[in-house]
Amino acid sequence: MSRPRTRKGPSWARFTTTDGTEIFYKDWGTGQPVVFSHGWPLNADVWDGQLRLVAEKGFRGVAHDRRGHGRSGQPWGGNHMDRYADDLAELLETLGLEDVILVGHSTGGGEVARYIGRHGTARVAKAVLLGAVPPLMLKTGTNPEGTPIEVFDEIRAGLEADRSQLYWDLSESFYGYNRPGAPTSEGMRRAFWLWSMQVGLKAAYDCVKQFSEQDFHEDLARIDVPTLVAHGDDDQIVPIGAAALKTAKLVKDATLKVYPGAPHGLAGAYEKAFNADLLEFITR
Repeated sequence: MSRPRTRKGPSWARFTTTDGTEIFYKDWGTGQPVVFSHGWPLNADVWDGQLRLVAEKGFRGVAHDRRGHGRSGQPWGGNHMDRYADDLAELLETLGLEDVILVGHSTGGGEVARYIGRHGTARVAKAVLLGAVPPLMLKTGTNPEGTPIEVFDEIRAGLEADRSQLYWDLSESFYGYNRPGAPTSEGMRRAFWLWSMQVGLKAAYDCVKQFSEQDFHEDLARIDVPTLVAHGDDDQIVPIGAAALKTAKLVKDATLKVYPGAPHGLAGAYEKAFNADLLEFITR
């Protein structure tokens, strides 16, 4: 594999993958690397709080925009889980990262699992799966706890008809603001909408199939490093029954953390609880 080309800025850079796609990433701090993979349809900015947190604690925080998302390139092809994992592998190689702690939220959790499934754990010390899609989101005969295909078809239809409205509507359940008594933050919803509108339509549409229909059972079986599996039990996007509760049983050395009442996107007290668990996990 030829070494990807890199362009650097003050605290960010871009590198070009072996298939010619530019990937944007942030690189904050020094020390053991903690590399974050974001969910759909967001970008690396969603991890800023955690990047700052780990960098202030003596770690090196790195987060990239998945291809087609944010400030990365928007190729027509390659919007699939294997290529996402390979992009992550090329990022680690480009930066020469070893002893890495991989952290993935939602679709990013699938990316982390697939990375290990395809590339192993030679560079990996630990893994964190937060609200992650593995082992399988889709409802099937052998996965009755999953989400019906009609839900994902509705998302695709919304992308084609009015993606702006789709993202605004999605932000409500993403952060649990549709629950009685929930402290609605319009600022958080606006941020979610802004990040989402930076995704190319092709990449956004293709990624729905990737986070919903990919089976990660074999990938999870290859995880042989300590793994924190964290999930809110009121997650309306990736229901915990088809996700974390199964993943924690499939990963050999897994620690399960369940946040009572927490939605898919963690904010406020829920985010503080996860941050505390994250720090405890990566420092022990």
